[in-house]
Amino acid sequence: MKLTIDTTARTLVVEEAGRSRTLELYSRPAFELIARQWVRVGWNEKYQYTFSWMGRPIIQLPEDIVRVQEVIHRVGPDVIVETGVAHGGSLILYASLARALGKGRVIGIDIEIRPRNRKAIKSHTLAPLITLIEGSSIDPDVITRAKALIREGEKVMVLLDSNHTKSYVLAELEAYCSLVTPGSYIVATDGVMRDLHDVPRGAPDWATDNPAAAAVEFARAHPEFVPEQPPWPFNESALTENVTHWTGAWLRRLPEQNE
Repeated sequence: MKLTIDTTARTLVVEEAGRSRTLELYSRPAFELIARQWVRVGWNEKYQYTFSWMGRPIIQLPEDIVRVQEVIHRVGPDVIVETGVAHGGSLILYASLARALGKGRVIGIDIEIRPRNRKAIKSHTLAPLITLIEGSSIDPDVITRAKALIREGEKVMVLLDSNHTKSYVLAELEAYCSLVTPGSYIVATDGVMRDLHDVPRGAPDWATDNPAAAAVEFARAHPEFVPEQPPWPFNESALTENVTHWTGAWLRRLPEQNE
């Protein structure tokens, strides 16, 4: 695809598959195309590696941070389980939201929690709301330990942000889906990989080997979950699509039949 922006003529010319079309530059279709390319270039330039949350690096797009905040506020989980700890910024984000909402705690799982990151998380003011588990998120013992930390009747949300291969994410989805309460979500983050297979920092096999593909396959086998971009609680624009790394990520558990 070739995009040509003409700010004087206020047009966006799109050339693809031997065809050309001209869009109004200041329009929703133009915004969506430009935003998609912006995400691709930003990912390649490691834009997501430039942010922190309350002192800890958080490797997420600001839009994804705001959108997950909207969902957490609406769902009000008692427990948020996240696989993939890295520097701990996401754990701190979720813990800060729990503190602000007056309810909730966070469980973080990672195959390796580096000593400096563990120390920083443990010494953070929000540490009392965070439990760390070191080990593979699909190891049966780790899964058992995580489930043991959740009390009966608690509302649970799960975010998967560790190994992003399709097979691994599919295994995580199968392992943790039973924890998700009706109306809540399990999120297979970084499905944007399917759109990054041809960028310099991408890999050709990402076109099919990505979390979004895992989410699609999982949803086909689990009718109790529906793929869904969570609704925006506020929108005075004509826009409808997230600018996101979490493409195809959100899976909402439907209410039980007897509810």
